[in-house]
Amino acid sequence: MSETQEYDVLVVGSGFAGIHQLMNLRKLGLTVKILEAGVDLGGTWYHNTYPGCRVDSMNPVYQFSDPELWRDWSWSERYPGWKELQEYFQYVDRKVGIKRDVLFSSRVVSAVWDDSVDRWMLTTEDGRVFRSQFLSLCTGVGSKHYIPDFKGLDTFKGQVHHTSKWPTDCDLQGKKVGIIGTGATGVQLIQEIAPIVEHLTVFQRTPNYALPMRQQKINPEEDEKLKNNLYSILFSRRLQTFSGLLCDLDPKPTLDATPEERTLFYEDKWEKGGFHFWVGSYGDLFFSQQANDEAYAFWRKKVRERIPDHPELQEKLAPMKPPHPFGVKRPCLEQRYFEDVIEEITPNGLKTSDGTEHSFDVLVLATGFDMVTGGITSIDIRGQDGVPIKEKWEEGVRTYLGMASATYPNMFWIYGPQSPCSFSNGPTTIELTSDWIIECIRYMKDKRISSIVPTEEAQNAYSEQVDVLGAAALWSKAATSWYMACNIPGKKPQMLQFPGGIPAYAKLCNDSAENGYKGFDMKRFSA
Repeated sequence: MSETQEYDVLVVGSGFAGIHQLMNLRKLGLTVKILEAGVDLGGTWYHNTYPGCRVDSMNPVYQFSDPELWRDWSWSERYPGWKELQEYFQYVDRKVGIKRDVLFSSRVVSAVWDDSVDRWMLTTEDGRVFRSQFLSLCTGVGSKHYIPDFKGLDTFKGQVHHTSKWPTDCDLQGKKVGIIGTGATGVQLIQEIAPIVEHLTVFQRTPNYALPMRQQKINPEEDEKLKNNLYSILFSRRLQTFSGLLCDLDPKPTLDATPEERTLFYEDKWEKGGFHFWVGSYGDLFFSQQANDEAYAFWRKKVRERIPDHPELQEKLAPMKPPHPFGVKRPCLEQRYFEDVIEEITPNGLKTSDGTEHSFDVLVLATGFDMVTGGITSIDIRGQDGVPIKEKWEEGVRTYLGMASATYPNMFWIYGPQSPCSFSNGPTTIELTSDWIIECIRYMKDKRISSIVPTEEAQNAYSEQVDVLGAAALWSKAATSWYMACNIPGKKPQMLQFPGGIPAYAKLCNDSAENGYKGFDMKRFSA
């Protein structure tokens, strides 16, 4: 049996969240180690390398806000792809030495709390054992890929690839390719490979309400001016908007605007691109069906204009009757998706309802992930009562402040269940919650507190608030949305993320901290 390695804090995952935790926990003088399943830094940007994979939050805000890091780094474009993100993580490592405190190829399979000594015991896939006072789960929202139970998939004689397991030597040039799924991954991949494949067939369940990205190359001189004058302001502004981006919802009700005023408003957001038409639109988009219908009608008109003379394709990609309200799923950003020649879109699979069989060289599964909770529940985590967290969450996720759970002391997660998560720009929520956790640990060290755990009462109240906010809007009308945990069979439907926006979430977290971490039970070290 291997010798147990002990640290103050064990961090699981080396993406944005894990790296932010490591950099700042070091400043407290704590011993910290990251356990990373992959062989390099980056988290989702290490694992997702399919053609077209790129970020959907416009820079400069999709990066660490520390001036020591952004001062000497320049992006080549507003929405960088996975290769540039990987280069960025290597740059961060060169600046602050991340890798010296990372154990790669170290997939955590279990984490068990020992109440007698207030320590977590972690075991990796290869049998190594680690012990720590604190456990920080930085597993991300999309770390556990999902493949539906397609009948006969194992009999397919060609290549089969899930987008999160993309092989480096995959060459699609001149191939007959089938893609299952038109979520964000599917859209990105389709527009990238359509010009090079011989034949592309897309199997779509629900149309993607994709928005124009408006990609731009970054002018180094203009970017330098931004760094000197506005970067600090822009990073502060992130915390003041609903989504943690630089655009924000307009408080004016949609129907208070005249039709002409609405059209000009929508046109402005459309031309700006990115998420301006989503989280920079009228604020009642998510609450009023009438308001939502107005936004959908504008989106549908814009999309249909880009695929003229193809009425059947228009109806498949932008149907007259919306399959769900606009914006209740995170839209994908596209650059040429609607212009690419998609030769066929079929609803049911490789063998369609009319009996037609489709022949492919390569089958791509853009079927997504067990989102938000999958990265946590894939680890056998047992707290004070010995019950696995996966088992507890089978009847619904319950958390306090979207970063901790009752009966699991000294365990936090970042960018996970019931945090603003995918309603927001990733680094915004990550830094907000990571900073809160670090200050909580600092407080515990100063007050000689051994353990901290949410009370059941506080957890139930917070989770009820998330449920109420979710039910008050249109989110539940998307029958297959992972926002509502509806994309995985057997998963209990519920709002998995805090839908109240960054400022409201930050206030809840800060109110707890300012009142001595109200909602938590604490245990002091014995004298």
